[in-house]
Amino acid sequence: MKLQRFPTLAAISSSKRSLYSISGQLPHTRQPQPQGIPKVKLSREEFVAALLDRRWTLPKPDTKIQQIILSSKKVTHPFLEMIEKESQEPSFYVVRDDLLHPLVNGNKSRKLDALFPLVEDHLVTDVVTCGGCQSAHAAAVAVSCAERGIKSHLLLRGEQPEIQTGYNLISSLYGNVTYIPRSVYADRTKMLKSHADYVAGSSGHVLWFDDILEASLTQNNLSSESAQKKACKDDNTRRVVIVSEGAGDVVALLGSIRLVQYLSQDHLFGKEKALKLVVDAGTGTTAVGLGIGTICLGLPWEITAVMLADTIEGYRQQEKHLISNFKRHFDLDSIGIGLDDILENGIVDWVERHNPRKFGNVLKGEIEACQDIAQTTGVLLDPMYTLSAWEMATKLSQKETKRDTKVVMLHTGGTLGMFGLAQRYRSYFSNLKS
Repeated sequence: MKLQRFPTLAAISSSKRSLYSISGQLPHTRQPQPQGIPKVKLSREEFVAALLDRRWTLPKPDTKIQQIILSSKKVTHPFLEMIEKESQEPSFYVVRDDLLHPLVNGNKSRKLDALFPLVEDHLVTDVVTCGGCQSAHAAAVAVSCAERGIKSHLLLRGEQPEIQTGYNLISSLYGNVTYIPRSVYADRTKMLKSHADYVAGSSGHVLWFDDILEASLTQNNLSSESAQKKACKDDNTRRVVIVSEGAGDVVALLGSIRLVQYLSQDHLFGKEKALKLVVDAGTGTTAVGLGIGTICLGLPWEITAVMLADTIEGYRQQEKHLISNFKRHFDLDSIGIGLDDILENGIVDWVERHNPRKFGNVLKGEIEACQDIAQTTGVLLDPMYTLSAWEMATKLSQKETKRDTKVVMLHTGGTLGMFGLAQRYRSYFSNLKS
């Protein structure tokens, strides 16, 4: 089946079964707010404001921030107390994105923040994506789709576990799961496209999400709301969109940029003082999004990403790929930022984990470390992802001698993954102290 563009709301109202090729001009669609960047010279703040002038999944970008004081007492304080009285002990701050949603939280929530409004605007009926057996991304997509009456199709690598738990269980409860042999999963593009074609059938439409984003930047509202609703009700065509593994598309960067703008407010971390923002890196998309937000706003911030799933060469290549795609969609030249300068200097400091290992492995003692942190701070970590960022934030805060440089860790969620780890590492969990 040839990859095609499916009609948007307004397109259906004018022609129920119209088809549009990828190279063709899409019809106009309903856009509650302008999506593109005007081709004029803008200040950094104006550029970011225009970039973020869109509908979002999260009603507000707000998140809780917690201070971790590294002392024998291991006391934690809310962020507002930190404003009133600075601690003399080494400390860092945790952006508690793990508390955004019971099931869709952390960087998964930020990645999908700008994605689902566009999915809704384009009347998508089915979403196809992929991930590992305990993929937090797949579960987040499944829950988000179910909340909107959209069918999700999740291609999970490997075999179905004997007992479904954690993110695997959530994916199965909310979405349609298919387990894919590792040899087939290796070619993700072919696998996703083939399954999307199967879901769409002979009369459906299939589109990669990046093309929806590109189309949304050039469309305007030319249809009435009543006509749009009638078109939606009358049309039975399946409109299938493919979302890359880990939501590693350009649109995933926007949620991280929105978070940076929120954190840079004067009553939070501000725009003037130096800051080191630490995040664990799976695909590296979140780290790059934070870096782009920092560059666009001209902040004196450093983004430190702990490498977990790839080599430094692989992450740098991913950084260049995402920046180039971002530049293709949004005009960085309008604020005087040259693409060549960004690519040459880089925007993320990719660092090794404290104890490097093959991705997915847990070392002895790390479960106990997560238990100790949870009991003394109230922050739940997982040993595969967020513990690595915690370790790096602790190290940087102890080394940081400049009192005006703050260390901040972004909690990327993923704690339901602990249930899956409990199956794989039973001896580690059975030894947890009471």
